[in-house]
Amino acid sequence: MIGDFIDGPLWYFSAAVFLLGVIWRLIAILRIGVTVDLSVARSSGAGGALRTLFSRSLPRRPVLTRGKLQFVAGYMFHLGLFALLFLAQPHVEFISRRITGFGWTTLPHWGFMLVSEAAFAGLLLLLLYRLMHPVTRLISRAGDYAASLLVFLVMLSGCLALARAYEPLRLLHLLLAELLLIYFPFSTLMHAFTFAVSRGYTGAGMARKGVNA
Repeated sequence: MIGDFIDGPLWYFSAAVFLLGVIWRLIAILRIGVTVDLSVARSSGAGGALRTLFSRSLPRRPVLTRGKLQFVAGYMFHLGLFALLFLAQPHVEFISRRITGFGWTTLPHWGFMLVSEAAFAGLLLLLLYRLMHPVTRLISRAGDYAASLLVFLVMLSGCLALARAYEPLRLLHLLLAELLLIYFPFSTLMHAFTFAVSRGYTGAGMARKGVNA
């Protein structure tokens, strides 16, 4: 009974909350609007937005000298998690069956193990840095830790379910993933979508002033 609920109604409810919540948050941000810049533009705002969107993903010298850990761990976690979400065979089969109606090439088993270990290591390093560094510890809120813990539990339950091929573990993984979908739009995890808006706005504003952001 509870398995049917997790596999059916709760999945559709969590997916709807995620989709509508993300759209609502993005619309709320865009409705704020921007202040009209009356100065003469020195460069294209659109070009600056695109340049900043991609350039901020590359390390700069201060980052490489003072923030190597965050940079490396951040890429390990985010790229590893992306690969797990969209290239792991169980996920591709789930997406094909529930959402798209078609699948694509998946990671081999050794590839899955490699990216999962990278994602786990990156997440744990970022969490330890947040806990141990005085500045990040000061500005961190309970929601930051809750998001990290929930993502960790989703990843851990997924790896266990794949290794044991045990139905209750699969349902636990799905339940945790559904809770993550519901929590996502109302947490700091929204940066997965808002980072593009933030970078684009900053890049466009700086480009109009002739500054390479």
